[in-house]
Amino acid sequence: MALLIPDINQVKAIFLDIDGTLVSFKTHTIPQTTLDAISAVRRAGVKVIIATGRPLPFVDNLGSLEYDGIMTVNGARCQLTDGTVIRHDPINHEDLEHLVEYCKDRPISMAFTSADEAFMNYATDEFREVFTLLDIKIPRQLPLEHCLDMDIMQLVMFFHSEEEEEVMKRVLPHCSAHRWHPAFADVISRGNSKQDGADTFCKYLGIPVSQTMAFGDGGNDVGMLCHVGFGYAMGNSKPSVLAAAPNVTDTVDNNGVAKVLIEMMKENL
Repeated sequence: MALLIPDINQVKAIFLDIDGTLVSFKTHTIPQTTLDAISAVRRAGVKVIIATGRPLPFVDNLGSLEYDGIMTVNGARCQLTDGTVIRHDPINHEDLEHLVEYCKDRPISMAFTSADEAFMNYATDEFREVFTLLDIKIPRQLPLEHCLDMDIMQLVMFFHSEEEEEVMKRVLPHCSAHRWHPAFADVISRGNSKQDGADTFCKYLGIPVSQTMAFGDGGNDVGMLCHVGFGYAMGNSKPSVLAAAPNVTDTVDNNGVAKVLIEMMKENL
């Protein structure tokens, strides 16, 4: 199937996932070709929005990329680059109380993040392996109960899918889990997704969703890719993402984002 690429005049905003989409898992950087293509698109008047499952304290790998807004924790918090917050939906405090109680008997390795800080209760080998893969600094260690004194936006919970169902039903009923790695899930307030985050930005900016495009590689990107006017899975995505996405571009290491944007901009370059 031919790759559907719009004309630049059909696009008012672009939503970009970070890990595996903008940033290579091999180099932990954004390819220069991609940086140049995004810069050209912004000069043409298109809004560039980062769309990540990472909480803001873990977003430290965008280098010199310039953008107009960022949705973090899978859409639960959205803000402009000037700091204006347009969506903020933290985790239910009662759920956190239940989690503290549950972990007294069945400990779970976790990272806790607010809008501006992070900590962990303890790190397993899997925890350290994943944070190394993502090139994220291991956060400071504090007692689990510290989460009760914070406005928690996300839990990075290192439990496997067998335990996930029980925990989400019994302990965190007001939350949803977004798993894109077998070792852990991103847990946020229920009712949030990258699709919801895209809608939040479109409403605030006065942009029709049909005039937006998005790039992603994970299961948490699928809803967004299918919701926007032009959605693209990266070539390095898992088979389930490739099958669900409207379009598939090249891999992150082969400049998949840049190839689409350059083609879209070719008459303006």
